Amino acid sequence: MLQKLIGLVFLLTAAAAAADTDIPYSRLTLQFGPYVYHYHDNEGHNDKPWLTGLEWGPEGSWIDIGAVYFRNSFNQDSVYAYIGKRWFPFVEDDQGAYLKITGGPLYGYRGEFEDKVPFNQNGLGWAIIPGIGYQYRAFDAQLVFLGTAALMVTFGYDFYK
Repeated sequence: MLQKLIGLVFLLTAAAAAADTDIPYSRLTLQFGPYVYHYHDNEGHNDKPWLTGLEWGPEGSWIDIGAVYFRNSFNQDSVYAYIGKRWFPFVEDDQGAYLKITGGPLYGYRGEFEDKVPFNQNGLGWAIIPGIGYQYRAFDAQLVFLGTAALMVTFGYDFYK
């Protein structure tokens, strides 16, 4: 599964770079999500997804592209590839509080848990995921809202800051 994630990240990065080769890389973020709080207590839920991924934000572009690997709430290997956008409504640059939304294919909720993700067919579904965060220099922290199921904490490090 990890090889698929790495391949997906390279594919997304190459596709985005091919779309406009004049745009330099402005942000490459390593993401880590160590904890999920589930709104409904269930002893079987996995609260430690160990989310790991990369997000690329080309300079001058209005979108970000990313992919993450994680263990879902039911301990299944999962992958989420997305495009997204961050807004900094309270500041002029990319420091401080921000709002974020991402959307894209989500693979991993299989078998008896297939109905936990909308439009899921054989483990492949779609997700739209909002979040709020705070950027300080090369580091950021986010609260990610996972529908009516959970709230996830993530951290990121920007290599090009």
